[in-house]
Amino acid sequence: MNRGPFPCVRVSGNALERGRQYGEAARERIGRTVDLYMAMFAEACGISWESACDLATEFMAPIEAYSAKYLEELRGIADGAGLRLADVLAINVRTEVKLAALARQARAAWVGGALEGCTSLAATPHGSADEHTLLAQNWDWYEECQHTVIVLEAEQPDAPNYVTVVEAGLLAKTGLNQNGVGVVTNLLASDRDMGVAGVPYHILLRSVLDAKHAIDAFARLQAPVRTSSANYVVGDVDGVVFVAEGTPGDFSNLHLGLPNEHGVITHTNNFTSPWFTDKDVGRAFTPDSPFRLQRAQELMSPQRGCVSPASLQQVLANHFADPCVSICLHPTPGASRFMREMTVASVVMDLDERTVWIAAGPPCSTPYRKHDYSGFLAATLSEES
Repeated sequence: MNRGPFPCVRVSGNALERGRQYGEAARERIGRTVDLYMAMFAEACGISWESACDLATEFMAPIEAYSAKYLEELRGIADGAGLRLADVLAINVRTEVKLAALARQARAAWVGGALEGCTSLAATPHGSADEHTLLAQNWDWYEECQHTVIVLEAEQPDAPNYVTVVEAGLLAKTGLNQNGVGVVTNLLASDRDMGVAGVPYHILLRSVLDAKHAIDAFARLQAPVRTSSANYVVGDVDGVVFVAEGTPGDFSNLHLGLPNEHGVITHTNNFTSPWFTDKDVGRAFTPDSPFRLQRAQELMSPQRGCVSPASLQQVLANHFADPCVSICLHPTPGASRFMREMTVASVVMDLDERTVWIAAGPPCSTPYRKHDYSGFLAATLSEES
């Protein structure tokens, strides 16, 4: 079914069945995802698709050890889309493959443009107008990705149902689940990012969508040996909200942050934790990030106790010192293929209402469409999920 600019794909059954349904329904867009990263690996990393697939298969064992279910979902996607498992693995570990290639090149050059950018926002019940937990995000990436995104709606027999706004073929990105747990995210990069096989970024995002509550999500993020840096902003309907900046490693490399005195969290693509002691490589590739963060903080500060989905949408649509610093990003005219970056999707979530607003492009000019998941994600807190 299609409720708007991004196709909505609903799946059910066991992990393999859900994957197959996903692969079949989104086959065309998954093919576009593969084509995009095949070209990106060649141009930005100097490696062939087969080399990228070989690197990706090194992640099979860590994924299976973390949760065999997620590897089964990947197998199903490959079957349904008529692809090899290695092809689907490669797009799901695109971040890690890219970092591994750059590590082998001694980070001599970053010819593929900036890191994947995002601006993430959150408000606790203390900080919101209606005492709900709210999460929001602009996802900034290649312009072509506006033709690869889908809204995946997954019904699970042994875990909470979930919804995620995601590139076709990947397991998860921004989303929320039936237990009222939601996640938004920012890519980070440190000098520890060497592409060593472990549990990948997008697998961890998928795992958060199986969480019982925010504390369970934090445990899921810190338990495995993570293979890449990233930031996770997680909240739940009980009002527990946190930010976790992770570098490759175990629980000791995951730095926890909590909302400020206004009940708000803002985050972009640079490390902010006082416990971070490595080199913030990402700042070299997203130099606007600290200034984007400052602007988001300025816009959120006057909203103490009155943050709403509408006000979050206004923050995400903001242009400041354009084009150098902008929360809402538009492609640079005349830029080359992998320098044409934009806000591909803007997402606002009310975890209490199980409602999601999605703009399929820069939110200053793209209307948000409301998706009511109060039925599909009917409240349940199950100790079995």
